[in-house]
Amino acid sequence: MFISIPNRRARAPVRWATPMLFALLWLAYLWASTRPDNEQLALLLDWGALYGEPVGTSGVLANWLDIGPWLRLFTALFLHADWAHLLGNLVFLLIFGLPAERLMGAWRLLVLFLMGGALANLAAVFAIGAPDRLIIGASGAVSALMGAYLALFPNARLGVVVPLGLFLEFVRAPASLLIGVWALLQVVFAYIGPAFGAVAWSAHVAGFLFGIAFALVSRHAIGQRLRRLKGY
Repeated sequence: MFISIPNRRARAPVRWATPMLFALLWLAYLWASTRPDNEQLALLLDWGALYGEPVGTSGVLANWLDIGPWLRLFTALFLHADWAHLLGNLVFLLIFGLPAERLMGAWRLLVLFLMGGALANLAAVFAIGAPDRLIIGASGAVSALMGAYLALFPNARLGVVVPLGLFLEFVRAPASLLIGVWALLQVVFAYIGPAFGAVAWSAHVAGFLFGIAFALVSRHAIGQRLRRLKGY
């Protein structure tokens, strides 16, 4: 009888995609925030997800046949309104991105982040439908990570560091609870910064649903990858 014995000496691949995204989001915010106010506004208009025309007008189709609006769906992911907007995305990018990358691999996580975020921005563009509204931030992409992780491991518990007075306590919390905290923070941050009341919930929902669909489609390939890493 032949049996497969797992390779206990196999080393886990280095997780580089999540730290790279973290650094890019942080550096993009630092760079944009050091520009003069008029340059910051021009930057958001040039690189944010902007519809450009009212829904239903004849100019919309011609506008979206240009490559520019499609590229801005991706570049808008790296722009944030203020530090609170950025901080919420960075924290939950690390909480869900690092374990998700360990499971699905760096390149698959990058595809999930970029495609999920772009689709979320597109959903917000059509849901809002106002030519004077600008859509920025990585919230839709982070929502895609959450949706994928929850679909793959609905009962998973993730480690987080919680400040308790002068001490930091490491706890393991259910992924579903952390997603609820994320949604609550999105509401809170929307009412303490310049983006007052401007939460694009359609982007969050679209990103989350895309993450679930992505996980279901990729589940077999992810399972094969994990078995290969364990030496089976």
